[in-house]
Amino acid sequence: MRWKNQALKKEGESDYNLTAEFMMAKKTENQESILQNPAYFGRMTDPTSSARIKGPCGDEMEFYLVIENDIIKEVKYYSEGCIATKACGAMAAILVTGKHIEKALFISAGQILKQLEGLPEDHKHCSILAVTTLYRAVAEYLLKKISV
Repeated sequence: MRWKNQALKKEGESDYNLTAEFMMAKKTENQESILQNPAYFGRMTDPTSSARIKGPCGDEMEFYLVIENDIIKEVKYYSEGCIATKACGAMAAILVTGKHIEKALFISAGQILKQLEGLPEDHKHCSILAVTTLYRAVAEYLLKKISV
């Protein structure tokens, strides 16, 4: 994804409309659907596992997983962070849906960055927040599984 402004700001930090800038950036049909598709955004009331982490920038990320027979059947992420954080959460959810739990551990911040081509340098940490939160949700599932 091409980002026109290389210094993305959180809403409220300036008069700059980050969401409009992001949506006007050159992107593929697949990338545009990331932000416009609500299928992965939101919270779950009864997930198999979940995790919540606050990043060093102050953004928080939550992941909710429904897992059946070690296959991730449904994923939701939630964040009130910047648009880059939301895009990274959405991409992590897309990459992990339908995967075996062990394959979920191979999703990397690098893969997210590759899919969100051109994410500004000062927002690359958002991909790390997304995968770290995802990994924590997977770890919760694995720990529950061995304690049963």
